[in-house]
Amino acid sequence: MRFILALLLIITSLATGALAQTSVEDLTGDEKAPVTMDTMGGETIAAGRDIPSDSAIANRISGIFAEIDALKTVRVSVRSGVVLLQGALPDQFAIDQAEALATRVEGVVTVSNQLQEETSVTERIVPVMERLSTRLLQALNYIPLLTVAVLVFAIVGIFGWWLAARRWPFERIAPNAFISDLLRQILRLVFLGLGLVLALDILGASAVIGTVLGAAGIVGLAVGFAVRDTVENYIASILLSLRQPFRPKDYVEIDGHEGHVIMLTSRATVLLSLDGNHIRIPNATVFKSVITNYTRHPERMFTVDMGIAPHGDLQKAVDIGHDVLKDLDFILKKPQPESRIEELGDSTVQLRYAGWVDQRETSMPLARGQAIRLIMRALENAGFELPEPGYRVTLTDAKSAPSAKPAASAKKKLPPVKEADISADEGIAEIVEEERAQLGDQDLLKEDAPQEMG
Repeated sequence: MRFILALLLIITSLATGALAQTSVEDLTGDEKAPVTMDTMGGETIAAGRDIPSDSAIANRISGIFAEIDALKTVRVSVRSGVVLLQGALPDQFAIDQAEALATRVEGVVTVSNQLQEETSVTERIVPVMERLSTRLLQALNYIPLLTVAVLVFAIVGIFGWWLAARRWPFERIAPNAFISDLLRQILRLVFLGLGLVLALDILGASAVIGTVLGAAGIVGLAVGFAVRDTVENYIASILLSLRQPFRPKDYVEIDGHEGHVIMLTSRATVLLSLDGNHIRIPNATVFKSVITNYTRHPERMFTVDMGIAPHGDLQKAVDIGHDVLKDLDFILKKPQPESRIEELGDSTVQLRYAGWVDQRETSMPLARGQAIRLIMRALENAGFELPEPGYRVTLTDAKSAPSAKPAASAKKKLPPVKEADISADEGIAEIVEEERAQLGDQDLLKEDAPQEMG
């Protein structure tokens, strides 16, 4: 029994070895070319009759290196498919290039790269000088073509400059001098860009155009962020010069500042306040602010608030003030003056009187001051008290308490009314005229330009 088991084991071992040999021969197709598997996990290294010889591999690599100037000095030797590279090259790039080329040649198993960087000053300078001389010759050959390109750029740029210097078409198109100057600058830039594109196309550097435009866009974006406030004011000045929300010499209120408009520049709007000071407001602020134009309509209303004692005849006080306003020559009949009881204070009743004046003929502050004086005088003549704020004290002893009803005030004999000059003040207007006479072409506002209505 043991003999039979041993015999079966021997037969099984022989059969397994024969099958393994057969599969290997089937894979290689050659009984004399067994396959060796790379234990490092790489590709199989063939060992058949069709593998190039070492001399053929060496000749092939040497022939390739001979066609590349930087690799001509490399010494190549091959043994059993292993390539040995020796010598000195000018830089690491050439060393890596030699190894990469040798690896791609058929039949090479691996490359032993023993190349070193050249440390000799002479060997390093010579290639550089050769490249410089080659570049210099190329530049000399490009001189005629470069001359033509420069001439084309100059001709196109000069023509654009000459065209932008003409005033007639731009003054016809643009609403003011500022916009026409802006159009001229844009035209100059367009022609300069066109000349540059043509010059680069003549030189065969069309690919540079995209790079130049990209760089210009990046630079423009960076500059835009850096001077954002200046650019914002510049754009606002363009829009304000087109819309013209106010005219020269108009009396306006902008961002809490009041004054007569002197000029609109490319950066700011300049006002002259009533006390003679210049107020310079950035155009970006002007464009975004609420603008009150007091000169747009010549009719303007003023109000007078007057406090009287609460025990008087309030309706009579209202009528007295209303009659005073009606009788004043500088008060307009349409719209009619108004008078009413406004509110009840701590110790007075507030009355409000309103009248309209023509600002072209009457000074608004002087008219209001004259109305206050005359209304106050009329109320005092009628026996009305104009008390100051006070307090009422109540005592616990009723006998000692003062009467709750004060005695009526006696009418006073007042001197006659003296007429006052309330005509419009020409002094500030003369100052504004003198300021504007010195502006020249700096002002973007025009008195005859279209003005926005809303």
